[in-house]
Amino acid sequence: MEIINLCDQNSLVSQFMSEIRDKELQKERLRFRTNIQRLGQIMAYEISKRLDYETRDTATPLGVARTHVIADKLVLATILRAGLPFHEGFLSYFDQAENGFVSAYRKYIEKTNDFNVHIEYIACPRIDDKVLLIVDPMLATGSSMELAFQALMTKGHPAHVHVASVIATDQAIDYIGQRLPLDKTTIWTCDIDHELNEHSYIVPGLGDAGDLVYGEKE
Repeated sequence: MEIINLCDQNSLVSQFMSEIRDKELQKERLRFRTNIQRLGQIMAYEISKRLDYETRDTATPLGVARTHVIADKLVLATILRAGLPFHEGFLSYFDQAENGFVSAYRKYIEKTNDFNVHIEYIACPRIDDKVLLIVDPMLATGSSMELAFQALMTKGHPAHVHVASVIATDQAIDYIGQRLPLDKTTIWTCDIDHELNEHSYIVPGLGDAGDLVYGEKE
């Protein structure tokens, strides 16, 4: 399993990551949401370098050009709700991709900090022999990603899986590495943090991505 951290080298990713982590700039909800979309676009571009392409003759007004187009069939899957702006960034580049959606939420156990992850809803096309991209901004424990992956596997078996996040933890990467097919999985992240607090939120992280995008929930 390959792990790619885009912040290993300085780029615009580093700039956008600084902005979405800044608790003062987070008050500008549109700016936060736009930066999540931008990170999705950048990551989509990087992933595009790993896809298979085919050659095609394309007619222009003045002749015929030899061009290269994506040969892989893509399915772009998102874990609701925080994943939506990240998904939109990917979709603006992979505009021909099919789309899948999984609703997952944490249900906390009363009087404890422990929780179980529940899947409520899945809508997805068949994924057999396609390239599956699962995008979720916060990869904290990896449990939501695992359950989303298992739910998506009811729709077939992909040729390759790209797991994409804005921030991941070492714990989540290890967890996913033990549960997803190692030879067919690539993990992409914009940065890696090394700590979870007692509520399993990433530290330093950026807070609750869903709340920052859409407002607080009850």
